[in-house]
Amino acid sequence: MPDEKFISIEGISKRYAGPGGSGDVAVFENLWLGMRRGDFTCVIGHSGCGKTTVLNILAGLDTPSEGTVIVDSQAIEGPSLDRAVIFQSHALLPWRTVMGNVAYAVSSKWRRWSKAQIRTQAQKYIDLVGLTGAEHKRPSELSGGMKQRVGIARALSIAPKIMLMDEPFSALDALTRGTLQDEVRRICQETGQTAFMITHDVDEAIYLADRIILMTNGPGAVLAEIVENPLPKNRVRVDIHRHPLYYAVRNHIIDFLVSRSRTFTETTPGFDPRHVPVVRPAFIEPTIAAASGAPARVA
Repeated sequence: MPDEKFISIEGISKRYAGPGGSGDVAVFENLWLGMRRGDFTCVIGHSGCGKTTVLNILAGLDTPSEGTVIVDSQAIEGPSLDRAVIFQSHALLPWRTVMGNVAYAVSSKWRRWSKAQIRTQAQKYIDLVGLTGAEHKRPSELSGGMKQRVGIARALSIAPKIMLMDEPFSALDALTRGTLQDEVRRICQETGQTAFMITHDVDEAIYLADRIILMTNGPGAVLAEIVENPLPKNRVRVDIHRHPLYYAVRNHIIDFLVSRSRTFTETTPGFDPRHVPVVRPAFIEPTIAAASGAPARVA
């Protein structure tokens, strides 16, 4: 039976002081969410709902105004090498090579390892992301996609309990983005990596995620729904749109982003933030005609 509470977000809120001392403004309120070990979870919502803040709290880079987050039975109290972050930008050390960037992360996690052990571990993940032969190149010699591959290798090399991704492919061209999505999906399946990702791309979420979390608009955003992805684990990009439930799920998410995300609040009748409703494909009714297979994005 899957561990529903491997990651447990428990009643977190984030507030900032309002302009002119007018009181606090809540970015999001009373978020509750349990995530399973080995799951790939994507969060979708409009800009300003606090998605990145949630990710930063999971990473230990920010603290909630209320509530707590527990990972593998331990409360988050700051950054940890058990949680690796891949940002929108690659954030590589420009003076270090590919090997140097990945090895630096490995040596930070396992300080007693020999140079040979560190190099072997780093090489394993450089190979895994398809950068064999580029070990001695510096970031200035790499393409955008290759830099993100180094970031992925660096994150995976420290064997994190969670891989946190903040729109890691958003700045890439469509072809490179698709290739890296394929790589991340393959790696997570092969390693059983637990992943939490923010995206604005509906098709990306459906392709990568086991569960898709829908957030309402901020301020005062809440988690409105958890959409269980009905597509098979062994799905592939070229025929994903042919699955009979693909457009039903896609249209359900788009409908939420276009309309319900603006009106859904914590006071919506029947809503309990401690028990976010789980939407399963058998009960999803298409709400927008699937006239086109073009990628769907929200600002």
